[in-house]
Amino acid sequence: MRRPSLWIVLALGAALVLAACSTGSQEPAPSGGEYGAGSGDGGGDGGGAGTGDTPGQAPGGSQGQGTGMGQTPGQTPGQAQSTLQAVLRRGRLICGVNGALPGFSFLEEDGTMSGFDADFCRAIAAALFDDPEAVEWRSLTAEERFAALQTGEIDVLIRNTTWTISRDTSVGAEFAPTTFYDGQGMMVRVDSGVRNLEDLAGATICVTGGTTTELNLADTFRALGVDFTPRTLEQVDAVYTAYEQGQCDAVTSDKSQLASRRAVMANPDDHVILEATMSKEPLGPAVRNGDSAWFDVVKWVVYATIQAEEFGITSGNLDQVLADNADPDTGNPDIRRFLGLEGNFGEGMGLSNDFTQRIIRHVGNYGEIYDRNLGPGTPLNIPRGLNNLWTRGGLLYAMPFR
Repeated sequence: MRRPSLWIVLALGAALVLAACSTGSQEPAPSGGEYGAGSGDGGGDGGGAGTGDTPGQAPGGSQGQGTGMGQTPGQTPGQAQSTLQAVLRRGRLICGVNGALPGFSFLEEDGTMSGFDADFCRAIAAALFDDPEAVEWRSLTAEERFAALQTGEIDVLIRNTTWTISRDTSVGAEFAPTTFYDGQGMMVRVDSGVRNLEDLAGATICVTGGTTTELNLADTFRALGVDFTPRTLEQVDAVYTAYEQGQCDAVTSDKSQLASRRAVMANPDDHVILEATMSKEPLGPAVRNGDSAWFDVVKWVVYATIQAEEFGITSGNLDQVLADNADPDTGNPDIRRFLGLEGNFGEGMGLSNDFTQRIIRHVGNYGEIYDRNLGPGTPLNIPRGLNNLWTRGGLLYAMPFR
């Protein structure tokens, strides 16, 4: 057999050497955690672990790569991005509200949105951006609200919306802690002589369509054996206009809404809300189902306002409380954890550890929010009742910050 040519042997040897050199000098492909590290020029699609990151956003941008740092806490690889990431990248919260309900959410003449529900939108924005005004408002009707939530038109719905089993399971909504415990009531004219629901036999009652109010009205009067004629209108303003014009003998809704609308009537004292409570109406924020990271943020923002009131921490004394608890050896450990002076509870949700401080400083605790919009000194003057802390006979109870 002929021996291989010397030139062939030399060529094969050179090829092996080149291959070895190429393998040794090749840099590893960037992993998810290293993707786009730099000055932040990569924008919001995974680049920029430097100065371009949105405050409170995990390094690596909003969408992340694989198991990299851009992934929202609690999100598994390959899962669709959380609303939290989208909101942080956008730089503002889109909050669905009523917009026509004084005391809860009402568009003022100067273009600002006032009210109890509006302030909880601001609390979320404060926690995210340290800016309570980083909110885009969407005024929604009762019929529009769930579609707006499902389609992603809004990030959170805080629009006097009742938490029910059907809404929790069939309209794609996840309800955060209740912010206002309400009940359905009935408003009539003082000179009507009506003192209870039975006195409304044969009456025409105005009600907003597409709400739990409409169903409760029918159920309650059926149980009482009282006949009535419903006057159903789709717009809240139309309901109360019809009532004031005498098109119906009474109007029904949540008692908070009745108090709110009575306060802006031409002659509020001509109308009375009956004592009867026809239903339980727990009202609070709702987010889209299946987004635990965003749900956690909204949920713990609500709890933060309640816990702040329980601790006695207000927008007025926050700095003093921080100073009193600055020393880890002498400070109250529960308050230190709550205010982010120790632990990493904020970072665990993709927020700053001082997110509770931001809420209190800019918006206040639950009691401050309530009193500013609904309490003594406001046209509504609704007693706290069930909307008091559990330590004062109410139903407000925050889960532990530990």
